[in-house]
Amino acid sequence: MRILSGIQPSGKLHIGNYFGMMKQAVELQKRGETFLFIADYHSLTTLPDVNVLRERVMEVAIDFLACGLNTEKNCFFRQSEVPQVCELTWLLSTICPMGLLQRAHSYKDKVAKGFEASNGLFSYPVLMAADILIYQSNLVPVGKDQKQHLEITRDLAIKFNDRFGETFTIPDGYIPESVAIIPGIDGQKMSKSYGNTIPIFGKEKEIRKLVMSIVTDSKGLDDPKDPEKCNIVALYKLFATSAQLEEMKKQYRAGGYGYGHAKQALFEAMWDYFGPMRKRREELLANLDHVRDILKKGAERAGEEADKTMVKARRAVGLR
Repeated sequence: MRILSGIQPSGKLHIGNYFGMMKQAVELQKRGETFLFIADYHSLTTLPDVNVLRERVMEVAIDFLACGLNTEKNCFFRQSEVPQVCELTWLLSTICPMGLLQRAHSYKDKVAKGFEASNGLFSYPVLMAADILIYQSNLVPVGKDQKQHLEITRDLAIKFNDRFGETFTIPDGYIPESVAIIPGIDGQKMSKSYGNTIPIFGKEKEIRKLVMSIVTDSKGLDDPKDPEKCNIVALYKLFATSAQLEEMKKQYRAGGYGYGHAKQALFEAMWDYFGPMRKRREELLANLDHVRDILKKGAERAGEEADKTMVKARRAVGLR
């Protein structure tokens, strides 16, 4: 089974990224052959600054490797190092109905947030389809906000196969039910768009300050509190053992336990959890050539698979 995932280099990776996508990608290494790419083509729709893009690509690569990505089991590469995906995007575009893209909610959401209404942003789902189909992917882990894009991918693959003959594997989506929405420091879904994130890696003082700024209600130290309606507890359960979590809930209900105490416990659990990854990250920062070599080898492997698919796709449509 071939599994495919991608992540945009849109800023510092945060704990929402980790528990929502990165941890899943690392765990899926055990289930099959994994292709994981840094989606720098996609990021051009919202991140036009050249220097910032280059920096963020390397940051994402380093962070993923630090978080446990096994390059012996994974093909890890930069999307733009496999330009064949752009050719496949065009082939898929010729059969993609405009209505299919007009119904895509992601485009409307981005425009509503102030992003330029470009053709690239509008046709984003077609490039995503090419990313998936060019590697003949069987399984694609997606968040609920990307489920519609995967449905578009399946629609395009089926339509292409029906018109030109069997060319693409029809991928299935994988949305783990255990992955809850990770709250940000303001209680909304943790997202760079909301500016409410806690980074995976950062200076101790910076992360502590963010944790201490998590929004709570106005209940005082002595007041009993509801742990099921608290952002601190929702985050703490990601890092704590079952016994630690139950103890915090017990103290919440009993009273005499303030939000400051809970935030300190959360910070300590979070800091300890990512400790081994911080150490690995420092080692990678000291050897960037090693990181570049991993991405290069991954791109070569991905390119070989992309070439196989493109031979079939070109023949199918009558180009060669």
